[in-house]
Amino acid sequence: MEAHTRSTAHVSARLFCFLLLSSSLLLLTCEAAETHYHDFVVQETPVKRLCKTHRIITVNGMFPGPTLEVRNGDTLVVNVVNRARYDVTIHWHGVRQMRTGWADGPEFVTQCPIRPGGSYTYRFTVEGQEGTLWWHAHSSWLRATVYGALVIRPKENTTYPFGNPKREFPILLGEWWDKNPVDVVMEAARTGGGPDISDAFTVNAQPGDLYRCSSKETTVIPVAWGDTVLLRVINAALNTELFFSVAGHTMTVVGADASYTRPFPTPVLMLGPGQTTDVILVANQLPARYYMAARAYASAQGVQFDNTTTTAILEYKGSGCAPPPGFGLPPPLPLLPAFNDTPAATAFEAGIRSPGPVNVPDPVDVELFFTVGLGVTPCAPGRTCGGPNGARFAASVNNVSFVLPSTVSILQAHRLGVPGVFTTDFPAVPPVPFDYTGANVSQALWTPTPGTKLLKLRYGDRVQLVLQGTSIVTAENHPIHLHGYDFYVVAQGFGNFDPSAGSAGFNMVDPPLRNTVALPVNGWAVVRFVADNPGVWLMHCHLDVHLKWGLAMAFLVEDGVSELQSLEPPPADLPIC
Repeated sequence: MEAHTRSTAHVSARLFCFLLLSSSLLLLTCEAAETHYHDFVVQETPVKRLCKTHRIITVNGMFPGPTLEVRNGDTLVVNVVNRARYDVTIHWHGVRQMRTGWADGPEFVTQCPIRPGGSYTYRFTVEGQEGTLWWHAHSSWLRATVYGALVIRPKENTTYPFGNPKREFPILLGEWWDKNPVDVVMEAARTGGGPDISDAFTVNAQPGDLYRCSSKETTVIPVAWGDTVLLRVINAALNTELFFSVAGHTMTVVGADASYTRPFPTPVLMLGPGQTTDVILVANQLPARYYMAARAYASAQGVQFDNTTTTAILEYKGSGCAPPPGFGLPPPLPLLPAFNDTPAATAFEAGIRSPGPVNVPDPVDVELFFTVGLGVTPCAPGRTCGGPNGARFAASVNNVSFVLPSTVSILQAHRLGVPGVFTTDFPAVPPVPFDYTGANVSQALWTPTPGTKLLKLRYGDRVQLVLQGTSIVTAENHPIHLHGYDFYVVAQGFGNFDPSAGSAGFNMVDPPLRNTVALPVNGWAVVRFVADNPGVWLMHCHLDVHLKWGLAMAFLVEDGVSELQSLEPPPADLPIC
């Protein structure tokens, strides 16, 4: 086996306890977790899509990258070797990283990047999570091709609450550019305008039958009649929220963001970039071929978007020599919502609930109100840029446009006491209240202040965070992701949040537990979490173009009183800048 493909190797940590009582030897088997070792080699790999061959950045030459499988409680040790020409980091999206913030991965937040020719080993335990997460690059736009699924199964001798499916398949939805994605984002940074939109969407890295030069490689999901199938759907796209459906079949949602949900049937899913949804599909239709399909939910008015549709095929396998009926016909397409069907997106989001009553943090110790949205910043003197009114696009949280450091990561600066890297004066409320979702927001409010500002939380703080969308430049649905934490989404709505209403209308019984919340277009969401994971944790819009423009902030969660409430020391091989 080649050194860079050790991805199935693991070291068993099973312990056997022997107890001698009254001359009788009792053998007790104490089940412990396992440690899984993987090697990721980041490298250029030629792939052909849409009639052209491109050299893209991959892990181990695979696109998508390898699927990692663990059980709840297992440890992952992933050695990443960078043989590409770009800096790279890997983020384990949705993993809590309890006390192991050094393994979280966002560039210049928890680590300096792995330089070309360098390496770094990520070490962390997946604890208290089951379902589907994923991993991806967290540097520039390498996430366009550097990503893969992370499957977390129940602990040994336990089962899923919905029973064991006959088959399981990861469904990774992505975006494809017919050019180098890094060049795309660099050109946007040069002009100050929006980046070129993608040329295709993909299912497991294949565009599907509706694109040129693509039908021979269309992803096929084989099933037999009567199978119960678990689809692990991941939106790995950079900049697009996506509707997803399977022709002729109803899906039952059973999990989201590696947390179980109350099962509910739905003909369509809507996932923001970063979100995952586990669904059960019963193969009980006429044995034939059926399209799975995904296309954009594009909530921003007047903004260009990729208006194409990607497909895969759900294929029933026949039991005899002759092909089943319908195999010679084109597969039927599912009925997907229109690109601007906000009611469909809202209805799907509202259906996701925890399986039963949960302990929502209450009362709260810290109340926060963050405005989230776009803006502009002046172009260089004598130049005209590609943003509104000849300015550059910008984005912000509470009017602060987040700036990454370049000489040391924020977590290293915090741990080592390096001055001048960040401040802890991020505003807990908007500096200037205004009609956040109004039609004519004064242009005096369009320009944010750049800064590397953090908001400090004490260990154990119970936090309520109101995320308020704005209509500056344009309103749209923002998928907001918080690193290092899951949170309960206790309320969502449209317009301006009314703080005078208090918690009236909040779901304090069975709200969903998420790591990425779809903030409604021209609306708001309220989330709650307990600050029980010390370190520096990035919160940002998972539309990568918005992150590049500064739609991010970070929490600094202080250590608690004991070692188990404190950040672990940095590993010896942590990359240096």
